[in-house]
Amino acid sequence: MDENGRQDLPGNVDENVQAIARLHAAHARSATRAERVVERLVALLGRPAFAGVLTLLVAAWTGTNLWLGRSGHAFDPPPFYLLDVILALMAVYMTVVILIVQRRAQTLGDHREQLVLQLSILNDQKTAKLIALIEELRRDDPSIRNRRDDHANELTRPADPEAMLEVIRDSHERQPEPGVLDDLG
Repeated sequence: MDENGRQDLPGNVDENVQAIARLHAAHARSATRAERVVERLVALLGRPAFAGVLTLLVAAWTGTNLWLGRSGHAFDPPPFYLLDVILALMAVYMTVVILIVQRRAQTLGDHREQLVLQLSILNDQKTAKLIALIEELRRDDPSIRNRRDDHANELTRPADPEAMLEVIRDSHERQPEPGVLDDLG
């Protein structure tokens, strides 16, 4: 273990972890001041304590108005129209704020998805090369019986991403779109 209590990691694992950390740090640095404020606001609003505080505020609002209503001085008498307007405005703003944060999080998700896709394609190419080298070694080594292996030969060719996308598109186009009436039946 190192001084931080972590187990020693192989160099390539640590490099990968650091690369991902740099991706996240770059994403955080690219945030505007407004985006950072909105993200902090969503972090605050997304806590269970906020639901408790909101519940207490609504209870205090209604209780105060019911108590003041006995003397005819309620600022928002039942059915609490002003409270309805305030809560509706809060709901609209909370929705917009959450959408802003989700859009920004989607950008980071898109970058990670692209990274995973690139690594997957690279891994396929490396695997195909390894299979080709093993097959070449098998053919060249006189102590190993030389035999034809069509499956291994097929695996020596890396996948063609464009061809795979075309197959995926074709298969999706052949699938019937679910209709509204299908869900009702």
